[in-house]
Amino acid sequence: MTDTDQPETPLTAPDHQPVVRVIAMPADTNPEGDIFGGWLLAQMDLAGSTPAFDLARGRCATIAVDAMVFHQPVSVGDEVSIYARIIKVGRTSIRVHVEAWKRPRASHTVSRVTEGVFTYVAIDEDRKPRPLPEQH
Repeated sequence: MTDTDQPETPLTAPDHQPVVRVIAMPADTNPEGDIFGGWLLAQMDLAGSTPAFDLARGRCATIAVDAMVFHQPVSVGDEVSIYARIIKVGRTSIRVHVEAWKRPRASHTVSRVTEGVFTYVAIDEDRKPRPLPEQH
């Protein structure tokens, strides 16, 4: 059997608590009536910043979003759960993998709608990069 003959493994949401959980509202739509990608990106940035701020023990700035993939749209009324986990720590930077999952209001079925890697840099009061605290 080749890889293309393998049945797809159904995706399941991560087994830890989401960092953000929010209901998509009509004010968050684009002209076609789907939830605006920029709104979803902002929610993901907020979620990704939470573990970054915790690890940095202070202020961080978002400096990059890599590998953003939109798998399917979000509709008004969907519950959006956003999961974030640190994947790499540098001297001043923290890379966080962020996934957004939706659950339609009338369903218990969840599906992944987008994911990406966000990079944050710890900054000081002058908004200059600062070394991350030692991790124990």
